[in-house]
Amino acid sequence: MNDVNNPFLIYAYAGPKYFCDRIEETEHLISALRNGRNVTLMSPRRMGKTGLIQNVFHQIRREYPEAACFYMDIFSTTCLDDFIIQFGQTVIGKLDNLSQKTLATISGFFRSCRLVFSPDVLTGVPQATLDFQPSQAQATLKEIFDYLEHSGKECYIAIDEFQQITEYPEKGVEGLLRSYIQFLPHVHFIFSGSKQHLMAEMFGSAKRPFYRSTEKMNLASIPLEHYSLFAIRWMQAGGKELSDELFQMIYRRFNGHTWYVQYVLNRLYEQKEPVLNETIFEKCLADIVRSEVDEYQRLYGMLTENQSTLLRAIAREQFVTAINSSIFIKKYGLKGSSSINAALKFLINKEYVFKAEEGYCVYDRFMELWLQTLPYAGILK
Repeated sequence: MNDVNNPFLIYAYAGPKYFCDRIEETEHLISALRNGRNVTLMSPRRMGKTGLIQNVFHQIRREYPEAACFYMDIFSTTCLDDFIIQFGQTVIGKLDNLSQKTLATISGFFRSCRLVFSPDVLTGVPQATLDFQPSQAQATLKEIFDYLEHSGKECYIAIDEFQQITEYPEKGVEGLLRSYIQFLPHVHFIFSGSKQHLMAEMFGSAKRPFYRSTEKMNLASIPLEHYSLFAIRWMQAGGKELSDELFQMIYRRFNGHTWYVQYVLNRLYEQKEPVLNETIFEKCLADIVRSEVDEYQRLYGMLTENQSTLLRAIAREQFVTAINSSIFIKKYGLKGSSSINAALKFLINKEYVFKAEEGYCVYDRFMELWLQTLPYAGILK
């Protein structure tokens, strides 16, 4: 993999060289998958699930060159047909050397749909497009799973935002997928999701098809000491001086939430000053929040009065452990428990708020800083 201009990546994976820690998590995931245990990987959004998955796949490809690794994010899918189309485009043709003879063989394997191979606009590699009738959807899905199992290769598939399948209008999607997946000894799955309450229900309830079918793994923050060494080393390589004290301030400001720490480090790395300090950090932070104000105003404007009042209160507290306590309610002039619980349910479902170990907090840590600047007439001094 090529070197990058800024070592503090915020969107892509560029190899283990730019990947901070997660040594234990990487080894644990690989061991589980190699030993036939599918994994449910859960954490809040932007904690680093996708980067960890890419790091795991990088290690698997290096140690087992014949293995096939696939990643698909189904957040944008809205129905089973969408899932099948994306699944097919992700895997079909990627297990073979795509000669004309091979393409004909693959097309013959799929009898419930029509396959059209065309070059990907970015890579030029032929990509499959599936054309099937709604009545043939389940048959096409089964053929994709059969294609993987009969490839003769160990396949590793990560399905990100897996809880999205609970939003599909079709009934029984969980049971349908489970019925195929349980009979694939050479196809190993990571089911990743950021809506932890939904993922926990899917894989932890005895009433659901995926009950106890996977090993559960919750992704926590990167330990401060490991992250500090990583950050200081890369800053030094770029001619920057970042003290351990300043990094600790950054880390604690965002409670170790990976993407937010990484984004600030990315901004600090581009600064012209060779010695980084708290003033530079605060300026970078203000610039980041300022650049997102329009989006925050839009999101905030979609809330009811009860929802926005509760959100501002949580932002001011940073973490709320007892959300129905009389002290919290009186301090921020909130309505009764039923009103709070209804607003909280909405804020959690729409990912304005999530429940961390420390309590309820605003999901977007930069938005939290913006919310803290808004006037709050009801607050008691």
